Amino acid sequence: MTKSKALGLLAVMMAAGAAQAQAPRTQWDGVYSDEQSRKGAAQYAQHCVSCHGEDLTGGGVESAPPLTGSKFLARWQDQTLNDVFELTIKSMPQDAPGSLARDQQIDILAFILAKNNFPAGTNDLPSRADILGAIKIVGRR
Repeated sequence: MTKSKALGLLAVMMAAGAAQAQAPRTQWDGVYSDEQSRKGAAQYAQHCVSCHGEDLTGGGVESAPPLTGSKFLARWQDQTLNDVFELTIKSMPQDAPGSLARDQQIDILAFILAKNNFPAGTNDLPSRADILGAIKIVGRR
């Protein structure tokens, strides 16, 4: 292989690596921890279950939307975790909007991700808008 071909191949490989490194994160990338999801389950049971149900399928008070399955994914497709988080911060729980702390809400979001069978990772999902805004919701990997 000539030097120019080798340099060209190296440039292509570096560009491909850079593109892959800049690929947006998704909820499929293990963005929450199992421990955080367990904390979220307790918060969900206390603040959300009466409207969204034990199985997160919704239909409780005033037809609460499902938090799992295809309808949930269709509602949030191509949006970010920050979009979900900000909506819940401002409007949930329905009987006391904005009453839960950010750490309670982010733990509930981790629980919702777990119940949708998205994989857990090793770190907790942070409640920072810049980080959540960089995690896109997509139906498939």
